Amino acid sequence: MSRPLLPARLFCGRLLRHPGYLLLTLGWLASASSLAQAPTDSTAPGNKLRQHYRRTLTEQLFLHLDRPAYTAGETMWFKAYAVDGTFHRPLAMSKVAYVEVLDAAQRPVVQTKLALTDATGNGAVELPADLASGRYVVRAYTNWMKNAGPDFYFQQPVTILNTWQAGPAPMPATSSAPAYDFQFFPEGGQLVQGLPGRVAFKLTDRRGHSLAATGTVADARGTTVATLQTLKFGMGSFQLTPTTAGATYTATVKLPGGAVVTGRLPAIAEQGYALLLTDDNPNSLTLAVQTQPTTGTERLHLLAHTGQQLTASAEAALVAGRATFQVDKRGLQPGITHFTIFNGQRPVAERLFFRRPTHTLALQGSASAAAYGPRSRVSLRLEASQPAATSLAVYRLDSLAAATPAADISSYLLLAADLKGFIEDAGYYFRDSSATARLAADNLMLTQGWRRFKWDEVLAGRPAASLYPPELNGYVLRGRVSQPGGAPASGIPAYLSLPGLSFQLANSLSRTDGTVQFELPDFYGLRKLVLQTNPQRDSTYHLELLSPFTAGGGLVPPGLAPLPRQWATSLSERHLQTQAQRVYDRQPPRYRSISNDTLAFFGRADEWYLLDNYTRFPSLEDVMREYVPAVLVRKRKDGFHFLVIDRPKHLTLQENPLTLLDGLPIFNINQVMAFDPLKIRKLEVIANRYFLGQQVYDGVVSYTTYKGDLGGFPINPHALIEEYEGLQTPREFYTPRYDTEAQQHSRLPDLRNLLYWNPAVQLAPGQPRALDFFSSDQAGRYLVVVQGLAPTGLAGSTSFSFEVKPAL
Repeated sequence: MSRPLLPARLFCGRLLRHPGYLLLTLGWLASASSLAQAPTDSTAPGNKLRQHYRRTLTEQLFLHLDRPAYTAGETMWFKAYAVDGTFHRPLAMSKVAYVEVLDAAQRPVVQTKLALTDATGNGAVELPADLASGRYVVRAYTNWMKNAGPDFYFQQPVTILNTWQAGPAPMPATSSAPAYDFQFFPEGGQLVQGLPGRVAFKLTDRRGHSLAATGTVADARGTTVATLQTLKFGMGSFQLTPTTAGATYTATVKLPGGAVVTGRLPAIAEQGYALLLTDDNPNSLTLAVQTQPTTGTERLHLLAHTGQQLTASAEAALVAGRATFQVDKRGLQPGITHFTIFNGQRPVAERLFFRRPTHTLALQGSASAAAYGPRSRVSLRLEASQPAATSLAVYRLDSLAAATPAADISSYLLLAADLKGFIEDAGYYFRDSSATARLAADNLMLTQGWRRFKWDEVLAGRPAASLYPPELNGYVLRGRVSQPGGAPASGIPAYLSLPGLSFQLANSLSRTDGTVQFELPDFYGLRKLVLQTNPQRDSTYHLELLSPFTAGGGLVPPGLAPLPRQWATSLSERHLQTQAQRVYDRQPPRYRSISNDTLAFFGRADEWYLLDNYTRFPSLEDVMREYVPAVLVRKRKDGFHFLVIDRPKHLTLQENPLTLLDGLPIFNINQVMAFDPLKIRKLEVIANRYFLGQQVYDGVVSYTTYKGDLGGFPINPHALIEEYEGLQTPREFYTPRYDTEAQQHSRLPDLRNLLYWNPAVQLAPGQPRALDFFSSDQAGRYLVVVQGLAPTGLAGSTSFSFEVKPAL
């Protein structure tokens, strides 16, 4: 779905033409249709990209996690923010998010389905107590995001420690992985003989940890042609002018411990284009493109785009093998801009550029005091510069939490969401505005640049197929119908039921690949699920449910390094906290009530009967004949049949109606007539043709038992029956209160390290919000972290701390 690229981004502009030189004065573009000097040719790359964007929509998720580090057995709380990928405004499209915790082998250890309402959702998962210590990945995505693939899911590494273990699991002794990973990334995409270029590099160890190093680059004869040094997070860059095609260059670096690492640079091309971006002016960028001089006239085309917005399109002639584009940085949108150079319809070089945002959602917060005692009331005050939905966590800043940088919403949406792979402390590029940080960000653009589409698909006008539709109304469960030999069975009606007093029923006609899908709004918690076909017609088909979760793929974070000795105290405290919570936390989980629609899918029935209001008969045949005039009971060679009378049309429908017991379709009316009527509380009839999905039925007859448990009715033996987990039932965060003296002096220990979690704090400008909770018995420094998103798409975060003093 995507391919590695050479860094790039977007803007708009007025053009001043000069042979071999193009000046772009850029301004903000409200829409792609206002591009200055955009080619009118519908086959031009800019128009093709614009058409591509009109057919696609990028959706992104950000998860605010309550803490950056956990111990096995703790509860992880989170809030999901869904936004569009262009302006990062709340996107209330998908109604379900899938949240997983993956281990180092990308295997799920926890999975849950989260309901999204008005572009947000919140939930919690229990981390298994037997998890091994290590680095895990929390990832989240919607069904629509599956079309882009795992690289563009929300992915956040977290540390989980099992305090019963001494440390992280050791690396396998037989591992064949090299001790170091030394990678090189030519700017623009390639190194070309005779053309100066920049080469970025990245150096990590076997576990994925970045390394600092210095060294040189030498040619095949051993002559040093460049020097190199890492700048930040194991990344750096150097200049190189290759002499001949096919020449080999080797980089040799020395680590602080004395180890020597070597790596070979990519092959040198005989022909091609070299792209060099220069950022030495506070107001402008220079993009210089070079190639071998030719006798003919050659024109290059520059496209720039951010998110899904085309913001610049320009042309320049190659003069003596060189063309230059100058760009006003002040007109660039914040985040990552993609620059692509075209020769005709062929992309020849690409480049990314990162611009720090100048405006973010301004959040301010403070505590009422700098320090508190144990079990004391803590009061917080929050303010925002504009209306915003925010979430807040308060956790103890011990050695484990302090060593793991937490993700923030701004750096994720404007940086990490559009890059592939692990980014070490994405927030650094937002906190630091120095020249060093700007150069470090440029190295990141060169080493981890990626785009969401393939240019050949865009230029051919054939975007990749969207196999996963958005879940607009609720959870969509997918399954498969196959023939006895395993081949897919197409055109087979399948029925999925969640039987009960308040039941759900959906049907689907299997596609050519045998798949079926069922939309199940308001499906929360664990429910009995029955998937079946009509056994009167299709008794030999095999049925299976398909997992909605993505298998594997995506981010592999650096492994957990050996734990420092300085962590011993924090680990002992965490161990005690975990055990105390297991023993003394007697508060069962609190779940919010769900206001489900109790009305059946067919709405209000034409006729309905509470059978306790009538004389009870020993057989259902008597009940139907005596009390239900809209349904005729007929007996034929194969047994009983129901015929519904469509009174408005004065018709007697000729096929059996859709007959249900607690929402379970019953295809054999003989089984219905043999059922004990004393177990039935209610009977409802739809006395006309009824359309459900792609199927039409000659009416509906629905029976409901007293408990909604089918009353012992024998289920179709060919049906698939499973206890199935739907959406996570919303859970409330519990924090103890110490309002009374008795509570203050309770002998039950309170060793919470997460004091407070509130995923639904609404802020408005000029209206400070006050929140309060109580501290625990655990002394130390506590960090308050607030993440927020405004309807305009501006995101922001803030943090502050306070102290909890030990009891005197």
